Amino acid sequence: MNTSLIMEGGAMRGMFTCGVMDVLLENDVTFDGSAGISAGAVFGCNYKSRQIGRPIRYNMKYCRDPRYCSIRSLIKTGDLYGADFCYHEVPERLDIFDTETFRNNPMKFYVGATDADTGKAVFHLCKDGGPEDIEWMRASASMPVLSRVVTIGSNNLLDGGMVCSVPFKFMESIGYDRNVIVLTQPKGYRKKKSSILPIIRLAMRRYPAMIHAMEVRHIVYNEQMVEIDEREASGRSLVVRPPEALGISRTENNPDELKRVYEIGRAEAERRLPDIQAFLAGKDN
Repeated sequence: MNTSLIMEGGAMRGMFTCGVMDVLLENDVTFDGSAGISAGAVFGCNYKSRQIGRPIRYNMKYCRDPRYCSIRSLIKTGDLYGADFCYHEVPERLDIFDTETFRNNPMKFYVGATDADTGKAVFHLCKDGGPEDIEWMRASASMPVLSRVVTIGSNNLLDGGMVCSVPFKFMESIGYDRNVIVLTQPKGYRKKKSSILPIIRLAMRRYPAMIHAMEVRHIVYNEQMVEIDEREASGRSLVVRPPEALGISRTENNPDELKRVYEIGRAEAERRLPDIQAFLAGKDN
């Protein structure tokens, strides 16, 4: 039996995931592997580095800093979330990311991004939390139109959530058969077709496969939710999700709102903790 923690994205809805992670860390819940997409990658990496409270702390502290997230940053750098500040200044100097613990933790951590040239999901195994891993995390969270394409090797990459919002099938394909899935939308949520497709078609005209992926994103996402519901009902996976819509903006810059959503995640994880522990031990709930 191989266990894993799988984390959906959702920008600042990811504060829910941060609350869940902290409760699990505080209770020494361990996994053989984990995978994150978009916010699930950039916040989820802290599970491997075992830094309780880090993502909620730096998000509350810097969410109103224009270097972190702002239209000014988008105009000046091409990234709504400033790449240098978010992926260098914060983890290297202001709220240091523990690369030593990350490297020494035996839990494997995968991040998923979208290949802009093919419109397909690609995954990277993070080994040491170093520059290459950080670039993959940035790519995983680089929203089309609001971020530059991230080039790593021969891959031109963007937000993994465009084609694979929840990487449960990927984790199953590499041998993880007992998965705890953290979602950031309530049960029954279904995505609608994007209202900004005309803008996407113009902004992403160099990447037709990416345009197609975003045209059908709502269909792919909704199919994933049906499959996750089936796995949950059969006991193959355990799903932790908000009890109701979180009501938070993707680019929320109110620290109180971030903390509110974080506390919802904590409360849900505390409520489900006995179920999670029993599930990981191979016991029926």
